[in-house]
Amino acid sequence: MVVWKEITIESEYQRDVSPEEPESPAGYAIIVNGHSLVHALHPQLEKLFLDVCTQCRSVICCRVTPLQKAMVVEMLKKSRKAVTLAIGDGANDVSMIKAAHIGVGISGQEGMQAVLASDYSIAQFRFLERLLLVHGRWSYYRMCKFLRYFFYKNFAFTLCHFWFAFFCGFSAQTVFDPMFISVYNLFYTSLPVLALGIFDQDVSDRNSLAYPQLYTPGHRNLLFNKKEFMLSAIHGFFTSCVLFLVPYGTYHDAVDANGLVLSDHMLFGSVVATILVIVVTAQIALDTSYWTVFNHIMVWGSLLWYFILQYFYNYVIGGSYVGSLSKAMNEGNFWLTTVLTVTILMIPVLAWRFYFVDVFPTLSDRVRLKQRLAQLRSRQSQDVLRTPSARRTRRSIRSGYAFAHQEGFGRLITSGKIMRKLPRPNGDFLFPMAFASPSHAANASTRQAHCSSSNTSSPQDNGAAMTDSGINL
Repeated sequence: MVVWKEITIESEYQRDVSPEEPESPAGYAIIVNGHSLVHALHPQLEKLFLDVCTQCRSVICCRVTPLQKAMVVEMLKKSRKAVTLAIGDGANDVSMIKAAHIGVGISGQEGMQAVLASDYSIAQFRFLERLLLVHGRWSYYRMCKFLRYFFYKNFAFTLCHFWFAFFCGFSAQTVFDPMFISVYNLFYTSLPVLALGIFDQDVSDRNSLAYPQLYTPGHRNLLFNKKEFMLSAIHGFFTSCVLFLVPYGTYHDAVDANGLVLSDHMLFGSVVATILVIVVTAQIALDTSYWTVFNHIMVWGSLLWYFILQYFYNYVIGGSYVGSLSKAMNEGNFWLTTVLTVTILMIPVLAWRFYFVDVFPTLSDRVRLKQRLAQLRSRQSQDVLRTPSARRTRRSIRSGYAFAHQEGFGRLITSGKIMRKLPRPNGDFLFPMAFASPSHAANASTRQAHCSSSNTSSPQDNGAAMTDSGINL
């Protein structure tokens, strides 16, 4: 059986932040058997059949052959230009699974043929929800972030040579050290973006299941398209412009404390390369939504690795730019240029993101804010439980003092039984021991009467007499 469901994504995307609601029963469904599907899939009727099916919420094809299942999937791929997913658990579903873009096999009682032919394997059909709404969505989110950052950092790196060409007479001279050009994408910027593509997530798995509308941007291809590519290219273009022109302006005709000229080509290239690595590292730190230990190691470790490798290459191997970066870092002009460049590049990014999150928040932004507030409340409640006053209130009931008890009743104090105050008919108050056994209470009442008579006959002993069942005042 083939189930084809058409989802209206515009209305779901505009829905407010609320947990999953039951679907409206409005709409139509079509059920087609194998004999009718033979005529519906005829080349002359295929388009008409598809137009009718797209008006329905669901289309169910039952009693169909494996070839017909594959033909339905191929029809959707060709006519609707849609990304298709096929799921099955038997050998008769293999052709359908192979025809779809994404094949999911269920390992069950009908063999392993569907699992072996699929891209993903699950044990039960109910796991499909988590596969799509959690892992599928995270995969799309991470891949889009990976691609946007990758284009950005390479535009920022490459266009620096374009700006330098106007100052070197278009002589094909590079602004960076040849070794830096070779290892920029290999050592300096590869591990942070790899950690971003593996571990990053905007919302937790629980919220991904609670708000299935978060899956809608993947349907609409909102996170990476031509517009997002152009924004990444423009961002890289602006970054390269600032990276080149700000150091060029600060080092133009600059001299050190001894009056020596600092504006040589090697020193300028080392300064621009260092600021470039710092800027792209800061940018991926801003892009990371979910920090783990591996993210910290790869992001900040790559920045540290740049300086270690520069020292090893220049002073151990004897590179062509030996001493340039060390000479630049000994001058205050380098640190001023670095802070100025990073500030100019990061402030617009932060302002842009704060503006859109505050004025035009997406569903993901609202869910992330709700998740963050829940984490803060949980952390505050844990901090309250750690205060000395809270620890005193949670002190064990076995701790305390006892007065006016007869010999042999110490075990009642250490038993942990709680006493509560009950009124008596004669106006006195009795503090009975809770959870006392019936036989123990009967013996206690007898001893209480005996103690009361003893107290009456002894005027000098007008204190409180404690029994097994309470204190008679």
